[in-house]
Amino acid sequence: MSSENIMELIGSLVWLLAGVGVFIVGMNFLSDALEKSAGSGMKRLLEKISNNRFSGVGIGAGVTAIIQSSSATSVMVIGLVNAGVMTLMQATPIIMGANIGTTITGVLVALKNDYFDMLMYLLAFAGVMMGFFKKEKIKLAGSLCCGLGLIFVGLDIMSSEQAFGNELVKGMFQGIFEVVEFPPLLILIGAIFTGLIQSSSAATGVVITMVGTGILPLELALFIVLGANIGTCVTALLASVGAKANSKRVALIHFTFNVIGTVIFTTFIWIFKEPVVNLLVSCFPGSDPMSLQMRVSLFHVIFNVTTTLLLLPFVKQLVNYSCAVIKDKKTDEKVRTLKYVDERLLTTPSIALMQVKKEMDYMLSLVEENTKLSMVALEKGTLEHSEKIAENEAVIDFTNSALTKFLIEISSTNVEQSDERVIGSYFHVLNDLERIGDHAENFHEIGEEMHSKEIVFSEKGKEDIIRMSEKVMRMFAIAKDAFENLNRDNLAELTSLENEVDAMKKELSNNHFMRLAEGNCKIEVSPYYSSTVVGFERVADHLVNVGYSIVNPTGSQKETE
Repeated sequence: MSSENIMELIGSLVWLLAGVGVFIVGMNFLSDALEKSAGSGMKRLLEKISNNRFSGVGIGAGVTAIIQSSSATSVMVIGLVNAGVMTLMQATPIIMGANIGTTITGVLVALKNDYFDMLMYLLAFAGVMMGFFKKEKIKLAGSLCCGLGLIFVGLDIMSSEQAFGNELVKGMFQGIFEVVEFPPLLILIGAIFTGLIQSSSAATGVVITMVGTGILPLELALFIVLGANIGTCVTALLASVGAKANSKRVALIHFTFNVIGTVIFTTFIWIFKEPVVNLLVSCFPGSDPMSLQMRVSLFHVIFNVTTTLLLLPFVKQLVNYSCAVIKDKKTDEKVRTLKYVDERLLTTPSIALMQVKKEMDYMLSLVEENTKLSMVALEKGTLEHSEKIAENEAVIDFTNSALTKFLIEISSTNVEQSDERVIGSYFHVLNDLERIGDHAENFHEIGEEMHSKEIVFSEKGKEDIIRMSEKVMRMFAIAKDAFENLNRDNLAELTSLENEVDAMKKELSNNHFMRLAEGNCKIEVSPYYSSTVVGFERVADHLVNVGYSIVNPTGSQKETE
């Protein structure tokens, strides 16, 4: 080969790599835009998680169709399993469904033709122009259009005369595939290529383009597609590193599922290669690029749907197998972790925020429980709940610091404007919940100290404290319902109760001084009584902030200590 031909070949390969790069960038643009625009749709799907296998497959396929990435779905599922939100039995069908959802990209790629390309070029240009608008929704629509357009720009670059269309490149690849036609080796090539670029959709897109340009025979392309389905498991396997045993099991199930399907299909195609190829050709007759490409796309769909149907009845066996391979390890019980949140969920901010909300709901329930338990020490002078209060307070403090750090990490990702407001609101609510938890702990410490000094509130003073606490606990119920269920119906009552508690602070203080003057109360009780009354008034302020956070997500309603 002359030096001129070598330079031409190198130039064509660079052009080819550029096409693959543009394609992957387009995929990422499209995936990110779809994820942001359909965040609420993904939330609704994931909220319907159940033990029904068929609904699990539907959820997996739906989420993956939304975000156009089975790898992202797998990582998200691993994060949810690691956080204890999802069981292995629930996760396995979702992983199977994700493989079906990712086939949409292949069908999209196979639609490529000259007229369609022209439309996609215009779409990419329109998307770039829409990015200059200030309105967030228009920018998001622009990213979606730009991503979709760039996918086809990348495909067109790959299939152009400077890349796969170049005779030197064709000859080189055809020569390679004449030598490398052993099915297991082709599967290995597909797996390695997909593992390197971390996208089975991109790998399948390249294979479809190669078949469309006549470089890669259909009978060989099928094995590379099978390998791509194994290679896509690399992302999930990497995501499971350092995770809990169940998360590693999800990654193993994903890998095993695709390997079993690949073995079955490889065996069948190896034996019945000619009938399989003839069947695909008969579905899309003709020698035009689109017909050639649709055959590969159809096979990709058939593989994932059939494998899912074959293995869906054996979900329990797959789970048992993963448990047998990956044993539970004894962990240090002192190591605290969040109940619903996992770092891997950062790849999908909308889902991460959904889990943060669940974690905050749990934190709110602990704060409410501690406030109730601390009242026992104040009212009865008994310390039976000391350990439980201390345990809950430790969890509250940890949750506050861990969630604050997690929210900072979410805010550093490319979140949409509405999510930024939610994140700001959650920062304020976390602070309010942590402060209420501190007040509950203070109430218990007051009761504990009074118990040790053998002093008690007067009967009238105790009645006033109970009356005030009952109003605060009613405020707890309203604020909790408002925050957890986004219910605004009782917010007016919340405000009214807070005003009543403010008035009671003055009333109870005056009553206490009157009792002191009349000799009906001991002077030693005064600092404890005043601290309790002031504490309840501040708890009421924080509860108003929590309840109204659903109305005003940009900051607190009241300035508290």
